[in-house]
Amino acid sequence: MILAMLGEAWRAMGANRLRTLLTMLGMVIGVGAVVLMMSVGQGAQYAIKQTIAAMGSNLFILLSGSTSTGGVRSGGGGNLTLTVNDADAISELPGVQAVAPIHPGSAQIVYGPNNWNTSVIGTTPGYLDARSWPVVSGAAFTDSDVRSATRVALIGQTAAQNLFGDEDPVGKTIRIRQSPFVILGALAVKGQGMDGRDQDDTILIPLTTAQRQVYGSQFPGSVRMVMVQTTTQEIMPAVEKSMTELLRQRHRIREGMDNDFFLRNLTAAADSAAESTRVMSLLLGAIASVSLLVGGIGIMNIMLVSVTERTREIGIRMAIGARERDILLQFLLEAIIISVVGCFIGLLLGIGGALLAESLTGTMVIISVNSVIVAFGVAATVGIFFGFYPARKAARLDPIEALRYQ
Repeated sequence: MILAMLGEAWRAMGANRLRTLLTMLGMVIGVGAVVLMMSVGQGAQYAIKQTIAAMGSNLFILLSGSTSTGGVRSGGGGNLTLTVNDADAISELPGVQAVAPIHPGSAQIVYGPNNWNTSVIGTTPGYLDARSWPVVSGAAFTDSDVRSATRVALIGQTAAQNLFGDEDPVGKTIRIRQSPFVILGALAVKGQGMDGRDQDDTILIPLTTAQRQVYGSQFPGSVRMVMVQTTTQEIMPAVEKSMTELLRQRHRIREGMDNDFFLRNLTAAADSAAESTRVMSLLLGAIASVSLLVGGIGIMNIMLVSVTERTREIGIRMAIGARERDILLQFLLEAIIISVVGCFIGLLLGIGGALLAESLTGTMVIISVNSVIVAFGVAATVGIFFGFYPARKAARLDPIEALRYQ
């Protein structure tokens, strides 16, 4: 019975190919747009998540305070108010997993005939833990190297490529501001940071070496910033409060006075960016879904026209024994076929459009099974929903009046 009705519905649509194609076009465009937009949105979400993972998790950045001279105020880090001892005290707080005092700068690096200007960061081994940054070849420097101010270094992949090309950098000697440094290890690839900076264009050296032999330090033991990692994201607010209270106490800041340091929650900023991208993805999907609604209305309009044109045919079917539900099912099957075929074509166009956009623009797209299923399911539901009214109208026609219709 169903197979016979499917065949009849297919023949009826074949008799009006252009009208069927135009009816189907709304579904094709709607599904294609939804798949394309959701693929772009999910690709953007994935890219943000990768950037956040590369940055590290559950991170705070403590910056030294600013100075004010003659009414001119410097930014964060202008006044070296943080020390290594502050970092050691913070490491004792509950919930703190890793702490790394940092003394950053840049320098011209020389290896043989090659030279390269890059970021040179003085820090401690805890920096690699806080940033979740493994050493892929060689070994990391140790606390012993920090205590001894040893001239050793870890090199990022971008800096290594520009100085050494395809040569293994481990064990080689480079010059940083005319001082020789031995490269102990090469860092894993991190990629671009949230600020667009290449995180791999860097060299890490022991903190004391940076303070004493590379940049110098106006105050012994002072640092420009401290990176702090907590054990979980849930306890970050409590750790932030504890750090603030501890530093105010250590720096003897009286109540009512401003802090002489700046505290930044990197994870909160990263989560905010991820949430913005997620909302953008939902908005793209919602905007594209309007096309499905328009396609559904198109199906309803064309099906109503079809019912009007085929009124006499409906009357003949009823006169020879077709029941109301048979007529309802026949027209509903036509709407379902138009929706399903349109969905399938739209899926192919959407996936093809997403892959084309990725190849032409370099934008990351992710075609997930969930987005395909959702687009297909919503489109099919919309088609059936808007096809039901014309089918119901056809089924409720009076057979006598239908036979008289010219």
